[in-house]
Amino acid sequence: MAMRQLLCENLTLGYENVTLVEGLTFEVNAGEYLCIVGENGAGKSTLMRTILHLQEPLSGKISYEALKATQIGYLPQQTMVQRDFPASVYEVVLSGCQGKLGKRFFYSKEDKAKVFSNMEKLGLMDLRNRCYRELSGGQQQRVLLARALCATECMLLLDEPVSGLDPVVTMEMYELIKKLNKEGITVIMISHDIASAVRYADHILHIGSDVFYGTVEEYRNSDTGKKYLEGVDTDD
Repeated sequence: MAMRQLLCENLTLGYENVTLVEGLTFEVNAGEYLCIVGENGAGKSTLMRTILHLQEPLSGKISYEALKATQIGYLPQQTMVQRDFPASVYEVVLSGCQGKLGKRFFYSKEDKAKVFSNMEKLGLMDLRNRCYRELSGGQQQRVLLARALCATECMLLLDEPVSGLDPVVTMEMYELIKKLNKEGITVIMISHDIASAVRYADHILHIGSDVFYGTVEEYRNSDTGKKYLEGVDTDD
């Protein structure tokens, strides 16, 4: 039986007097790959921030089951300030271990070993001493993904991780995320790219004027899926 990690029940999301989405219920099991899609301004990033307890839902409940909030790695949308961060690749990736420091002032040997393991996994070892702000957009995203991996062995939350990347680098990033998912990490990703969402994910949450949650196959066959996938090439 699948191990449920996250349960969202009857969520209403928004800000003060503005409701973005209501009555949202879905669950995420260990090892699943969920893509959150929908129109701009529908509440996708708000949902992700709510899952991370960075803001409260207007109503409803979020439960972590076989998971703690501290076991989630988060890759937010990049800002210009982040792109210009004056630190080495190694330092940026190492900062992903901060949540595990507790009362310690220094990173442990285990922390540093994890940093090198994740840089190796994402092909960053040759860049470890480079300044982060001198890297290309694709390289920066891989560094931030390695940083998020240092925070978790369970679940990654990714907010538009390929935004602003060229098509070749976008495909490389998608393949990298799918590889991590196949290795057992649960992925929840916001994407504006519905074609890639149904190609790589196994579950879809569509929010906005239409709300849908289910498997990719169920989404393809739903009225919502048919409407948004019409004329879209979703083949591998």
